[in-house]
Parts: sequence; structure tokens; C-alpha cells
Amino acid sequence: MSIFDSIILGIVEGITEFLPISSTAHLILTSKLLDLEQTASIKIYETIIQLGAILSVVLIYKDKIFWQNSEKNSFDKTFKLYLKLFVAFVPTGFVGLFFYSYIKAFFTFNSTIYFMIFAGVVFIIVELLYKPQEHHIGDIQHTTYTKSFLIGLFQTISLLPGISRSGATIIGGMLVGLKRKTAVEFSFLLAIPTMLIATAYEVYKNFESFVYDDVLVILVGFVVSFISSYIAVKWFLGFVQRYSFIPFGFYLIFSGIGFYFYL
Repeated sequence: MSIFDSIILGIVEGITEFLPISSTAHLILTSKLLDLEQTASIKIYETIIQLGAILSVVLIYKDKIFWQNSEKNSFDKTFKLYLKLFVAFVPTGFVGLFFYSYIKAFFTFNSTIYFMIFAGVVFIIVELLYKPQEHHIGDIQHTTYTKSFLIGLFQTISLLPGISRSGATIIGGMLVGLKRKTAVEFSFLLAIPTMLIATAYEVYKNFESFVYDDVLVILVGFVVSFISSYIAVKWFLGFVQRYSFIPFGFYLIFSGIGFYFYL
């Protein structure tokens, strides 16, 4: 992999990781465009640069994930939020641990395309049916443990290629009674433990494939992923306050069809 390839993949990872358009699908398709074979070393590269994307969310939400000594009950609020994120992570952790070897059978080019198109259709349908209500939760601190677990169940669907983790959890949050922006914030925060654990597991599994000569390539991808993810998250938070997710649904459908016929 060249530095150029690393920059392109870092940009793709950073932009798509938290937008509801599946970073896994875009990395697979981009690697195909760059004529990069999905080797173990490429896999560990893609895993490590995810940490750059995670770091951008930690920076943006530092006031929520780190307690503030100057704020009353800050530790209590932060601890309860951690518990809710843990409850939401449990379904994905369970399914990933015991069934991931079966799920990997779906990691093919055609399956990725089909799931992308399916996700796009679901996004459009949910958005057309979704009606914000006064009783919908507008503060992430008010999310219940039950709702957190249900959102976690939706996250398990994202183990399939082409299904966006953020998209699945955002849709799940909206369906269980969170306002659109609150669902987005919960999705972003849930990404931190989910991606950290997944990254640690993938690095552990593929560590023997790590090549020290690739350190510079990985470092470039990490930095590019962090910068592009920070920009993408900031933009997305502004977008969801004004628009629905229907454009992302159409994007998934048309890009999936385009990739199918032209790759």
C-alpha cells in the first residue's frame, strides 16, 4: 500500500464511519477501486485507522464522556451514561463473539452491494413514517436502560457488510422514541466502546500480519481519518437538525447500483 492509498482510505474511513452509509462497504469498494487485495495487513491497517475516527468523537463529546469537577452531579451522570452504553453494547458483543465466524460468510462484494441497497430502502421508509413527538427523548441523559438495550439490538444488524453501524443505531434510536439528534448522539457515543473493543480484537487476531515497515502508512491513515472524521461529524450534527436522512437512503441505493454495474 502506498501513501496515496493510505490517504484515500483514511479520508473514506473518516467520512463514512459516522455517517449512515457503511464505512465497511465503502472501504471494501474503495480498496477494489485502488486494486488493493483484502489481505491481513490491509485488514489491520483499516482496523487501526478506525482509532483516528474514534478519537475525533472523544474530542467532540469530551464534556459528556469525562466528568467535570465544576458541574454538580457530573460523576453520577457520566457513570449512568457509561452503564447505558455498556447495556447497548452487550447484544453486539454477544453476537460478534459467538456468531461472527458465520457472519463473515456474507463479506462478499455482491452481498455488500445488496445490503447497501436494502439499508437505503429501510432509511427512506422509516423517515417517511417517522413523526417527531413531544414525548420523544431530547436529552441523551434521559435515555432509559431498556431503550439503550433495544438500540444495541439494532446495532447487531450492522455486523453485516453494507449495513452502517451508525445508520442502524440511529434508526433504532428513532424507532424506540429518541429525537433524531439524540439518536445521532447516542449512536456516536456507542461507537466508542464498540469500535475500541472491535479494534482491539482485530489487532489481537491479526497482529502477526503487522509489518513494521507499514508504520508510516498506518500513521498517515490514522491522522487523515481523525481529521476527516472530525469534519464529517461536525457537519452531520448540523445536518440532522435541519434535514431528514432520506438523502442518505437514496445515496445508498444509487451508489450500490452504480458499484454493482461498474465494478
